Amino acid sequence: MYQYSDFDRRFLRARAAQFRDQLQRHLAGELGDDEFKPLRLQNGWYIQRHAPMTRIAIPYGELRAEQLRALAGIADEFDRGYAHFTTRQNVQFNWIALPRAADVMDRLADVDMHGIQTSGNCVRNIASDVFAGIAADELVDPRPFAEILRQWSTLHPEFAYLPRKFKISLNGALEDRVAAGWYDIALHAVRDSAGNAGWKVQVGGGMGRTPMIGRIVREFLPWQHLLLYVEAILRVYNSYGRRDNLWKARIKILVKAEGERFVEAVEREFDAMLGEDALGPAHVITEAELQRVAAQFAPPAGLRELPPATPLPAGEPAYARWLQRNVHGHRWPAYRAVTLSLKRAGQAPGDVTSAQMRAAADLADAFSFGELRVSHEQNLLLPWVEAQRLPELWRQARAHGFATPNIGLLTDIICCPGGDVCALANARSIPIAAAITERYDDLDILHDIGDIALNISGCINSCGHHHSGHIGVLGVDKDGAEWYQVTVGGADGSHRGPPAGPGRIIGPAFAADEVPDVVQALIEIYLARRTAGERFAACARRIGVEPFRAAADAVRRSTANLENPT
Repeated sequence: MYQYSDFDRRFLRARAAQFRDQLQRHLAGELGDDEFKPLRLQNGWYIQRHAPMTRIAIPYGELRAEQLRALAGIADEFDRGYAHFTTRQNVQFNWIALPRAADVMDRLADVDMHGIQTSGNCVRNIASDVFAGIAADELVDPRPFAEILRQWSTLHPEFAYLPRKFKISLNGALEDRVAAGWYDIALHAVRDSAGNAGWKVQVGGGMGRTPMIGRIVREFLPWQHLLLYVEAILRVYNSYGRRDNLWKARIKILVKAEGERFVEAVEREFDAMLGEDALGPAHVITEAELQRVAAQFAPPAGLRELPPATPLPAGEPAYARWLQRNVHGHRWPAYRAVTLSLKRAGQAPGDVTSAQMRAAADLADAFSFGELRVSHEQNLLLPWVEAQRLPELWRQARAHGFATPNIGLLTDIICCPGGDVCALANARSIPIAAAITERYDDLDILHDIGDIALNISGCINSCGHHHSGHIGVLGVDKDGAEWYQVTVGGADGSHRGPPAGPGRIIGPAFAADEVPDVVQALIEIYLARRTAGERFAACARRIGVEPFRAAADAVRRSTANLENPT
């Protein structure tokens, strides 16, 4: 894992001290709300429906056990005893009083954490594959490049006020495990015919009101030119992206509108930058620089050569299911990666209590060299578990509520916090997720259904990635009441479905109490119409939306008949 330098730590301390001064002046009435707003947003502080919310960066999803314990301490001392992991590998607190914000920033700085650029029209937290560095299908470890991008983009003066927020992801493996097509810039590791490593560049993905999949603008970019090309894209976007319309300001709109002209503009900018002697050496990534950063991501000291055994305790079918769903292959045969599920009945998807955070930190220390990862599916991962110790880990994980064997199944729901806390939400997300989880509490049924992605967002901003759900649920406002629009056939581009793309709306919105019945009706159509091995999204795209619409309409009619009996 990357270790902060003395410079990094001095910078965080100075930034925290600067924010404390700004906060004190605001509380004293010397800085008005409008003056203070951009300052707090630069450090990840929002004002939400009931209280401030802070978003904390977890670059490319990597956490140390001590950092998770610090987050647990913040949850207990400053919040309500829990936190929420997001779809972008960040963590959020929703109930911290603003006068205590500077104290929280000091606590974060103590463990090399912060909220810088988790908000605002800038380059946000760099995302990557949760299995980076350990996946058997990996071509390139993306983490050193993600770290180089993080250092380059942090407080970059040219890109501190972009037309809109900007999100970058890197995938170093054959399989897309980062939902790459949905990012402003997605970088896919590739190798040319000579075996040289580079990146395929995809630009212009995004969700929100106009969901789009990014366009491939470069099939092969030498890795040395990564910063130059990303900077060229950002310069073109900064120059020509719309600033007159909030809903049309994302780069996806520019890419869609300009098409090949956008690509040509980027290439011209790239060529000009590459040809500037004074600029080139500073921006071209050298082999020495890559190796310097990559050394921070070496495998943990103490890895052992052991037989790759996974003993199965007699009479423990729950353990067998956990092995199947929560335990993942590894580049080192003697080790496994293990998902700690944050999806279980009675707990909102992505939420984790302070006690669970401490328990997960203890598990990381005991089983994974003190390292954890945060996935975009809102779970935690232990990346370095000895296969021989899996039974022991399973028993301890189950004791703390982390061993639900539902990874990739219907109740592994992606969900934003929704209207319970978010000021932008049109409807609550968490009660919908809870009702569906309660409906599908039988693991036999879940396993029979198989891999399926159910995603829920409380508003069109799509923090719950509803567009990419095989089944997507979107909260909408209807005459001041909470209603829910349902889509089918979306995909994030992972192994759980067909190529990335948005789902199709199946009809008018449904009342909250209808949604579980609608989901059940959609599942029944899928089970009746799927072919062998076909995933839900592929089935929905093959048979079209009409069978699902008819099933959902039947639910609507049934509800109407119950409410208005004749």
